[in-house]
Amino acid sequence: MDNPHKSSNARVETSAGGSAKKFPVYGIIGFSIIVLAEIGLFSGVEWVGQWFTPIVWTGYILFVDGIIRRRKGNSLLSTHPREFAILAVISFASWEIFEGYNLLVKNWRYINMIENTPARFFGYFWAYATISPCMFLTYELLDDILPGKNRVHSPRLGNSLFYPFVVFGFVCMIVPLIWPSTYMAPIIWIGWAFFLDPINQRLGERSFISELFSGLPRSTAVFFLAGVICGLLWEFWNYWAISKWQYDVPYLGHIKLFEMPVLGFLGFLPFTIESYAIYVFIRRLLPIKRRVRYLG
Repeated sequence: MDNPHKSSNARVETSAGGSAKKFPVYGIIGFSIIVLAEIGLFSGVEWVGQWFTPIVWTGYILFVDGIIRRRKGNSLLSTHPREFAILAVISFASWEIFEGYNLLVKNWRYINMIENTPARFFGYFWAYATISPCMFLTYELLDDILPGKNRVHSPRLGNSLFYPFVVFGFVCMIVPLIWPSTYMAPIIWIGWAFFLDPINQRLGERSFISELFSGLPRSTAVFFLAGVICGLLWEFWNYWAISKWQYDVPYLGHIKLFEMPVLGFLGFLPFTIESYAIYVFIRRLLPIKRRVRYLG
């Protein structure tokens, strides 16, 4: 049976023919940014501590994309920078959805933020714009290096699962808006995944939930792993930063790893799926031609 989608490893194409390259300079710069940011943070450089999150994740994006470029001969950032820019903007927009929920449920708060309002909001945009690229590039790298063949064709999810999933996701999205509470955290982090990801499949896009429930679990498992890795790094780097976030989660909230209650790390699993689902759905709506269907 022919796959309607090519392998995700072939999605980012290059005129160089996909042959492996030397490790790019920007990848070295990215790794250097991470190291220098850590040195600056622990040396007490205040501006580094205040801007640490967007700085270190920018370095991470450059570094991981550089590894992908070295291994595959192409990468999103080096080969399709316009698509990367679109992804970054959608990343910001998608995270604003969850910031909106947080205004009601108050599961986290930011402390020691920059007082200058324009600078602070620029920092928000910069930090939020790195979220989806970090997870997606991590997934792409893991998908390339881990054993097993990734078959990408998003089989059709049967109606017996499609409609219950979509309805369940919709309910999870709406209930916290009607009855806001810190106890609503779990359903906020699964709602958009169950609602939007199956719909994307019916629109001809890739769906990780469809793959998982159709007997193709590898890609979903790798995506979950990417989310956990990024989640650990987010919380690790956030812990020592000056400008940072803290949580108010009622489920074993006193048992923490860094600032995150341990059960909160489970939220990174569906968060990867819903971030991808939101990216794919919004990307379809933009009147900008897709020269590459990233991860699709």
